[in-house]
Amino acid sequence: MNIYEKPKGSFISYMSNLVKQKGGINLAQGIPGFNPPVELLDILSRIAHDNIHQYAPGNGNNDLLDLLIEHYRKYNFKRDDFLIVNGATEAISLLYIYLLKIIDKPFSTLAFDPVYETYKNLPQIFNKNFVSFILDDDGGINFNKLESIIKENNVKLIIINSPGNPYGKVWTKEEFNNIIELSGKLDFYIVLDSVYQDLYFEKKPYLPLEKFNKNIFYVNSFSKKFSITGWRVGYLIADKQHMSEIKSIHDYTGLCSPSILQCAIAEYVRRYDFGKDYIAQLRENLILSFNILKKELLKLDFYIPEIEGGYFIWARLPKKYTDGIKFTFDLYEKEKVAVIPGSHFSDNFNNYIRFNIARPEDEIRIAVERLNNFFK
Repeated sequence: MNIYEKPKGSFISYMSNLVKQKGGINLAQGIPGFNPPVELLDILSRIAHDNIHQYAPGNGNNDLLDLLIEHYRKYNFKRDDFLIVNGATEAISLLYIYLLKIIDKPFSTLAFDPVYETYKNLPQIFNKNFVSFILDDDGGINFNKLESIIKENNVKLIIINSPGNPYGKVWTKEEFNNIIELSGKLDFYIVLDSVYQDLYFEKKPYLPLEKFNKNIFYVNSFSKKFSITGWRVGYLIADKQHMSEIKSIHDYTGLCSPSILQCAIAEYVRRYDFGKDYIAQLRENLILSFNILKKELLKLDFYIPEIEGGYFIWARLPKKYTDGIKFTFDLYEKEKVAVIPGSHFSDNFNNYIRFNIARPEDEIRIAVERLNNFFK
């Protein structure tokens, strides 16, 4: 492959694998550099010899389901509204397969530019249309324009992540209210991808679950908030009229998330208030890494829009750099720092870079030193 050629498949996986094979600092993939909660690991070690190594119930571990119902009790969800899945990615894939079954006409999926790779590649896998909607310069949304795009492209599914990836936008209550109202008017479905919901920097993001209805699907995961991305345990909430069929599809695709890991998470969240203290410390670590890297990037003449949470810094390259792919490969070749070019997420952001900040302070400082060496 030409050094400046975009790899086939996921650029994120490609750069992350380079680090695994050849070393370096991985600011490319959203892999947390922090240990999971020690209490969670102790629980896992203790129960490893229990008789819990066969298939889990297809809907999910019963104790974990009860705990989730209690966690979301103010929204009055029922047990049948929940499904434990193999991470948020499987949840979104299940929803897409399901919607292909119930929508009998060609339709488009829409997400907001820059777009996380799963959102735009999943429709392409099924040879379906995808629409990328560009935000205003200040990160806002022109809802009149959005309504026109939805009508023109027969959009039936919109995916929202808040805080976002790669751009850490947090949706306001007004924006959520507008999109939900539009969903009722134009009859499209909304996926709320909330895997970064607890990883905000200042103000806790608004979550519109009090407006939950048959057109809304909610996706979350334990992966990011507990630094256990390799465990692949997430969950989906859907209206009962959809969930029965979704669970049937799950039986023939994911079947069940790992039994022992569900058991460990269930005991941990029960005993430690859903990991409240760990998540608070993780937020502090992310804010520290964010501020260190942001300060140095600004010194190097990067532009950074307002970012309110999540795992990443989304930044425009200094003016003399116009090719994010070339920058990405040159940076890794010369300084062994892996990042992701903006063009992986959008053709409109060729001169942007995504940096993973979910790394320890010392690693971020090494990356800063290498970035400065590169620019020198």
